[in-house]
Amino acid sequence: MKTDTSWWKNAAVYEIYIRSFFDSDGDGIGDLNGIRQKLPYLSALGVDAIWITPFFQSPGVDNGYDISDYYAVDPQYGTMEDFRALLAEAHERGIRIILDMVLNHTSALHPWFQESRASRASRKRDWYIWRDEPNNWGSQFGGSAWHRDRETGQYYLGLFSAAQPDLNWQNPQVRGAVKDVLHFWADMGVDGFRLDVISLIAKPEDYPDGEVNESGFADFHPFVANNPRVHDYLRELNAEVFAPYALFTVGEASAVTLAEARKYCAADRHELSTVFSFEHVGLDGSEEYKWTDRRIDLEELKRVLLRWQEGAEACFPNALFWCNHDQPRIVSRLGDKSTYRERSAKMLAAALYGMRGVAFVYQGQELGMLGGGFSSRAELRDIESLQGYDALRRAGYGDKDAMAIVSAKTRDNARTPMQWSAGRNAGFSSGEPWIKPGENHEAINAEEQLKRGDSVFAFTRELLRLRREDPCLSEGRLFPCEDKPGVLAYERRSDNRSVLVVCNLTAEDQRYPCPEGYADGRVLLSNCPGSCYTADGRLMPYECAILEKP
Repeated sequence: MKTDTSWWKNAAVYEIYIRSFFDSDGDGIGDLNGIRQKLPYLSALGVDAIWITPFFQSPGVDNGYDISDYYAVDPQYGTMEDFRALLAEAHERGIRIILDMVLNHTSALHPWFQESRASRASRKRDWYIWRDEPNNWGSQFGGSAWHRDRETGQYYLGLFSAAQPDLNWQNPQVRGAVKDVLHFWADMGVDGFRLDVISLIAKPEDYPDGEVNESGFADFHPFVANNPRVHDYLRELNAEVFAPYALFTVGEASAVTLAEARKYCAADRHELSTVFSFEHVGLDGSEEYKWTDRRIDLEELKRVLLRWQEGAEACFPNALFWCNHDQPRIVSRLGDKSTYRERSAKMLAAALYGMRGVAFVYQGQELGMLGGGFSSRAELRDIESLQGYDALRRAGYGDKDAMAIVSAKTRDNARTPMQWSAGRNAGFSSGEPWIKPGENHEAINAEEQLKRGDSVFAFTRELLRLRREDPCLSEGRLFPCEDKPGVLAYERRSDNRSVLVVCNLTAEDQRYPCPEGYADGRVLLSNCPGSCYTADGRLMPYECAILEKP
């Protein structure tokens, strides 16, 4: 494997939600050997790296984002030997491995916390955040962010749940322990880390009360997200771990602005490689007002995407994503779920991955998978969604209306099993899956799409190839074209060459005259073979084209 730090600047990173990717042993849960068995598939797609969600020892309250042992593989996912074998084979195929590391909090069952809560005089008492009286912050998953410990009578901070107590990053011993964890995995040969909610690790000194909202508590984000001290902590990690190992790092940065993102990612800051910004996927309220039926406004979406491209251009490559394990499927959200499903899936891929940055592809996105279609509370598995449903019912919503909202926004939409075939359990497992498979796997599955040259898989593979090989798409600057409602169009320019990306974001025909010089250009990629767009300027529903200027 290469040791340079430039490989990731235009890379394609494939996110694997391990629990739902592929089950190799029939227990209904995806595992490390399941990933290893599917490496040929990932090689065929043409990804540069895979990001694996947490597989460490965990009680599973938040599906692995509550770690009880950073140094152990949870038995449901395999063994350390299984991980070493996966790492070695992936590297042989030229695929790098990115681990998902949860450093803001641990599980309440972690030995660190067990020792911390043992008594007020514990040597690790200050490894977590304890107070005699709580402030009025609410937690991410509902209720207070402070949780009373019966034995010692104090409250500890758990921004997500009582099962996930927050570490005290002010304590240098905590930072030392975190660095030891990162060194362990870097020494093993992993190529980078995705850092879960990393923008929340620094807390204010005074823990002030906030303005109480409809939940009965105050939002903690204005006081915690992107606290200035987070940059001190990240520079320390960079100097002692990230830089010496030439690691790729991407931070999940809740509530990050463009100005804040520059602080995290500018080369002279020596912190992170890039960050996930959620502004574009938060336009339907998924960040601040999640449990609503609001939809993303397309014109605002265009403005946000292009603003981040312009603002980050000279500073860092954007982390380009539509989907992840916390976001609803993008075709269900912005595309067409029936007639134009495949066409809209291809268009959404071209619209985003034609831009400058690191392309993150979430498992099943390359097939145009849809949301899970949950119809009852009993089908849900996500702690946030269960509590969201209950909150809607308490607010007066009936079961049908509450489920309609939760079904559209639940994180479980992204966590249904990967659809490998039209067979039993979508080919994911020979046993009973931990969560119900999608109802559409007979029509949408990898086995079927690998046989077709016009599939979403084939289109995504070609798009990723163009990103690697075409100088405009790999290195070129981005210039927005003339704006028209419902159409996203921009040029990528490199030296004396230009490429146009034009996308109809709607289910209606759009008129968008072909920009000067492109009418006689070569079509590099299109989701509508035989289209007359270059001749008459008509874009069919969800049509996209990538054109080269002659």
